[in-house]
Amino acid sequence: MLSLLIATRNAHKVREIREILGGQFHYLSLDDLPGSPEVIESASTFAGNAARKTREIVRWFPSSAPGAASHRPPTHVLADDSGLEVDALHGAPGVHSARFAALDTGTAGNSPTTANNAKLLRLLQDVPPEKRTARFRCVVAFAPLARLADSEEAVPSGGREGIHVELFEGVCEGHIILAPRGPGGFGYDPLFVPVGYEQTFAELEADTKNHLSHRALALAKLKERLGALA
Repeated sequence: MLSLLIATRNAHKVREIREILGGQFHYLSLDDLPGSPEVIESASTFAGNAARKTREIVRWFPSSAPGAASHRPPTHVLADDSGLEVDALHGAPGVHSARFAALDTGTAGNSPTTANNAKLLRLLQDVPPEKRTARFRCVVAFAPLARLADSEEAVPSGGREGIHVELFEGVCEGHIILAPRGPGGFGYDPLFVPVGYEQTFAELEADTKNHLSHRALALAKLKERLGALA
């Protein structure tokens, strides 16, 4: 069984990835590995941030991973970066989706979801419904950990200096409504209605969202790749 280290501490994201990829894989997250580094998402694209997170965790694991011995060793590392692109805002919040509100104050780290959603609605308050088109975009980065025959140390294929990362992208088109709806999902889900539906991501059943979302589309491509490895 392939063992996947999901390079995030976001419990919502971990649950969604596990639900989409299915039970045929073993999963770890950064919460299972105390002391794992915080990777600064400083790239200007989702692909750049996803690849950066994956490479940093591959370089770090396992010599500095105090909790690694208590878990099944991962065979691969995956990370994603995703966010919302609103046409009326020239693609914002984009790579700044998780810290959209914090950009106004210079506060480090991510902003509360309520603050991000409130800022988005404020910026769109004079934009008519037909001009509120948007999309969620997700890029998943994936890299293997090759295991040395005479050692417990894991190293990336190509060596630690040449980490080969594969990228998988998914995009879901939709529009932003006037006020949040729905108890489910996370982030901007209560404000986003995908094309072909009347419900927001936060109103849709998990099975439906996990079929059409940006993350689902990117992970479906990754799942095909994992099938070839299994």
